[in-house]
Amino acid sequence: MARVKMQTVRTTQSDPVAAAEDLIRQLEGAAPRLVTLFASRERNQQALNRAVRERLPPGTRLVGATTAGELDNHGIHSGSVVLGALSGDFEVGLGLGTGLSLDAVGAGAVAIKRAAQDLGVRQSDIDPRHFVGLVIDDGFRYKKEELLLGILEKNQTLVLVGGGAADHEQDPAKQSALIHVDGEVVTDAVVVALFKTSAPWGALRSHWYQATGERLTITRVDESATRALEIDGKPAAARYAELLGVAVDDLEFGKPRGFAVHPTALKVGREYFIRAPWKPLPDGSILFANLLEEGTELELMKMGDMAGMTRQFFQEELPRRVPNPQAALLFHCSGRMWYAGSTGTVAQLADTLRHAPTAAGMNVHFEIYSGFHINTTLTVLAFGGN
Repeated sequence: MARVKMQTVRTTQSDPVAAAEDLIRQLEGAAPRLVTLFASRERNQQALNRAVRERLPPGTRLVGATTAGELDNHGIHSGSVVLGALSGDFEVGLGLGTGLSLDAVGAGAVAIKRAAQDLGVRQSDIDPRHFVGLVIDDGFRYKKEELLLGILEKNQTLVLVGGGAADHEQDPAKQSALIHVDGEVVTDAVVVALFKTSAPWGALRSHWYQATGERLTITRVDESATRALEIDGKPAAARYAELLGVAVDDLEFGKPRGFAVHPTALKVGREYFIRAPWKPLPDGSILFANLLEEGTELELMKMGDMAGMTRQFFQEELPRRVPNPQAALLFHCSGRMWYAGSTGTVAQLADTLRHAPTAAGMNVHFEIYSGFHINTTLTVLAFGGN
């Protein structure tokens, strides 16, 4: 029998040494192979890393990030540290790529190369049936599409899941993120944790939207490929407002009748990957959270039952996809939290986490799933037993 299991512990201790002592004291059983460390951004990350690292067994690996909120089975927290201790039948290699803002493709390529070397395999020998990649990047560099090109350059079948290290700070000029890789704490970087296991696993995603059957086409984009200038041959913001039957001023993400309620999605097979517009701009264009390509057809989505669909995902879809699930690493979109906060539904959303397998995670700055940069989604790497 092969299985991967996890213990999850949390602390609100503010002193790094006291926090580390509290976390490690709560762990039970054999030494974990890998520890995930999700810590609120305002903490001293270097001191916390050092204190935790000193108290872990020498052979235990560590990966983690700063957050915009920490997740476990008890809910969604702020200002805390959540530690997940994974053990069982798996091996893991860690690879760090730096200089993300200067060469994101190169940083991604270096990260996966180092992870494979750390695991003792050639990239060309990575079998997607038994290997899966966990990816955490500095979300505020907005380089997910490029770094994914680098990671997947030599093995396009490798399944990836993860999200961007984040910050509670709302002012873009003050936002920053840090990534933990063993004893290093770095910014402007990406880490790949490459798992090899014969235990059941699944890379999954959950959002709270349903397809409307209505489509739109991105007909003109700007040179940055992040702004839609025209949709269906018309000025982008005006056309989107027309489709929703609202004013352009109602569109911005977070408003009750705009992009958060009716985002767009890219249909891939039977799945819809949310790629939401972000905000209408004064020149009539729309800023998207991801790169755009002229001629792309997107599906217009509509919001469903936020908490109900998330609870159903944990109760039905995840156990169906991953036999005997015992560990779930969660990467939850900060945009989902933002909208839940604006609609007074955070408590209902947080309550769904008690239906998950043993869980550790964070609110992230955009998500990664199956090689795509997506948003407004919960992405999950789950492990089970056979």
